[in-house]
Amino acid sequence: MANAQGRGPTGGNGGGPPRGNGGGAPRAARPPLQAFLYWSAVIGVWGLIALVAFFAVFATDLPDTSKMFDVKRQASISYLDRSGALIAVRGSQFAPPVNLDELPAYVPAAFVSIEDRRFYHHFGFDLWGMTRSVFADLKAGHTVQGASTITQQLARNLFLTPNQNIRRKAQELILAVWLETKFSKKQILSLYLNRVYFGEGAYGIEAAAQRYFNKPASQLTLGESALLAGLMKGPSRYSPVSATDRAARRASVVLNTMVSTHAITPEQRDAAFREPVHVSATLASQKAQYYVDWVDQQVRALVGQPVEDLVVETTLDLPIQINAEHAVRTIVARDAKTRGVTQAALVAMDGEGRIRAYVGGDDYVASQFDRASQAQRQAGSSFKPFVYLTAMEAGRTPETQVVDEPLTIGNWTPHNFTNKYLGPITLQGAFAESVNTVAARLANEVGTATVAQTAHRLGITSDIQTAPSMALGAVEVSPLEMAQAYSAFSNGGLRTKGYGIERIRTATGRVLYDHNLGLPPRTRVINQPALGEMIQMMRQVLISGTGVRAKVPGRDLAGKTGTTSDYRDAWFVGYTGGFTAAVWTGRDDNTPMRRVTGGSSPADIWKMFMASSLPRLNVQAIPGGDAPPPATPAQPGDLIGDLLNGAGNDKSAAPAQSKAPAPSIEDPPPG
Repeated sequence: MANAQGRGPTGGNGGGPPRGNGGGAPRAARPPLQAFLYWSAVIGVWGLIALVAFFAVFATDLPDTSKMFDVKRQASISYLDRSGALIAVRGSQFAPPVNLDELPAYVPAAFVSIEDRRFYHHFGFDLWGMTRSVFADLKAGHTVQGASTITQQLARNLFLTPNQNIRRKAQELILAVWLETKFSKKQILSLYLNRVYFGEGAYGIEAAAQRYFNKPASQLTLGESALLAGLMKGPSRYSPVSATDRAARRASVVLNTMVSTHAITPEQRDAAFREPVHVSATLASQKAQYYVDWVDQQVRALVGQPVEDLVVETTLDLPIQINAEHAVRTIVARDAKTRGVTQAALVAMDGEGRIRAYVGGDDYVASQFDRASQAQRQAGSSFKPFVYLTAMEAGRTPETQVVDEPLTIGNWTPHNFTNKYLGPITLQGAFAESVNTVAARLANEVGTATVAQTAHRLGITSDIQTAPSMALGAVEVSPLEMAQAYSAFSNGGLRTKGYGIERIRTATGRVLYDHNLGLPPRTRVINQPALGEMIQMMRQVLISGTGVRAKVPGRDLAGKTGTTSDYRDAWFVGYTGGFTAAVWTGRDDNTPMRRVTGGSSPADIWKMFMASSLPRLNVQAIPGGDAPPPATPAQPGDLIGDLLNGAGNDKSAAPAQSKAPAPSIEDPPPG
C-alpha cells in the first residue's frame, strides 16, 4: 500500500516537490573565478600540509652541511716498476679547485648540455624532467632515464650515500633546494665540477684532466671536454681506458647535444670530430692490474690503511710484463674457438724471488679474478719433478732402469695417455715422455708423504693429499706456487719466496717498509748430485720430450709439461739460469678444453714470452747443471741477481694432511 505510506505512484516524496538543499531551492554554481580561487586555496592548504609532513619525515636527520667544503679522501698509492716507471695509481686523487672563469666556455657547457639542460631555469629539481623520466620508466618496465639535476647530483656527492631508496631521494631533493637558496648557479656548477667523480680515482675536473690527458683543465679541448662529460653516465662503463669505443660514442652524443642546445655550432662539433683525443699513455696501457691488486693487499697489510699518499717500489719489470700480457692474449685468442682455451695465467720471477711479470687472466676488464695466485688448479704432470727429485735424493739416477708396465697400487690403476707401455726405460726417458706408471711407482716406493715434504720444502704452500694419485698431479696449486717451487731448480738449489714489494715510502720520502732489511739467510733446499740430475732430465723435456714446442733456440732451458684429466688444466713450467716462468691454461668453469696439453697452448705462451724477454735479461747457463747446450752470449742489461750467494741448512715442511684419493691424472704427449 504505497499510498498508505505517503508515497506517490512514482515512489517519490509523497508527490511533493523534489528535494533541494535542506528542502529549499538548489544551490547556484560558483562563478569560474570563484571556483578557481576556492580550489586553489584548498589545494594550497593541503599542499602546505603535505610539505610540512614531507619535511617532518625526511628533514629530521639531514646530514651536517657545515662541512661541505671539507675534502675527505682516501690517500693515493702510486705503484712503480723496478725502473721507476709508473704502473698504476690506486686510491683517490684530488687537485686544487679550478676557477670556472679559467675554463673554456665549452667545458661547463658540455656538462650542462648532457646532464641538465634546464640547469639555469629550475630551482634545484626539474619537475618536467622528473615527469618525463617516470613515463619513460613505466613504458620500458624498468629504469631507463635519470632525472637528477646537477644540483641534486652535487647534493648527493657532498652529503649523501649512493643508496637508492625513497628517503635518500627525498633528502637529495631537500638539499638541492637548500643549495639553490644558498649559492648562485655559477657557484653550484663550480662546486659540481670540482667534486664529481670521473673514474680512475680522479675527483674533480682538474684531477680528471691531469689523469686522462696529462694537462690542466684550462687546456682541455672541446673533444676532451665532451669525453669527460660523457663519463658522468658511468665512469667505469664509459671509461676511455677500458671502453674506448663506448666512450667515443658517448662523447659524440655529448657534442650533438651541445649543438642542439646551441652551446656550440655545428662547425665546432665537426672540428672536434676531426681532432683526435689522446688518452694518457700511462693510463691507457693499464698494464699489470692483476699484479697491482695482488701487491695492494700486501701494502695495506704491511702499513695499514694509508693516511697519506704513498709510493710503492715494486719488483715488476714493465717491459717484461708487456711481453707476458701479449703472449697470454695472443695464444688465448688463437685457441679460444678452436681448442676451448678461455683463460690463462703466467708468473715469472728471478732467482731471488722478485716477481718480474704477473698475469692473472686474459682480460682484467672482463674479470678481476686473479688466477695467478687465487686459482687452485690441479698440477697434472708438472708436479712430477717433486716425485723425481725425491727419488734422486733416495739414490736413483737419470740412468736408473725401470719398466713401464701396467701397475696397480691398492685399488688405483694409473694409465698412460696412449694406453701403451714402453717396457724397459731409463728414468730420464720416462720423465721426458711423462710416463705415468713410472712416476706412480716411484712415488709409491719413496713414499707419497715424503714427496709432499719435498714439494713443501721447495715452495708449494697448498695442502697436498698423499693418496697414490698425487704422483700424477692430483694436487691443487696456483701458478705463483709453481713458479717459486721450480725457482730452486733455476738458481742453484736455494729456496725462493716470491715477492712483489721492494720498498714503501711516503710521498715525502719517509720509508715505511724495506724488503731487504733483516732478511734471513737463503736456505738450500736441493743439494748435489740431485740438483744436477734434475736439471739434466728437465732439459731433455724441451729437447726431445713433451715440451719441445717451448724450446727457444740457443738458450739453456729446462721445464715440465702438465695436463689433467679430460684436459681441464694444462701447464708448462720452465726456467733458465735464475729466471722461472709458470704458465697455466684452462677454463674458469673447470669444463674440459679440446685436447689442450701442457705441450701445446701453455708451451706456446711460455716460448713467446721467454723469446721476447730473455734478450733483456743477463741470463746464463742454469747453475748446478753439467754440460748445458750452447747458449747465446749474455746480453748487457738487467741482471737477474746474486743467485748463488748464501747457503743454509735443509728445511723440510711437515707432512701434509691426507685427503681422499683424486681421479687419475694423465699427461699426453706434445701437441
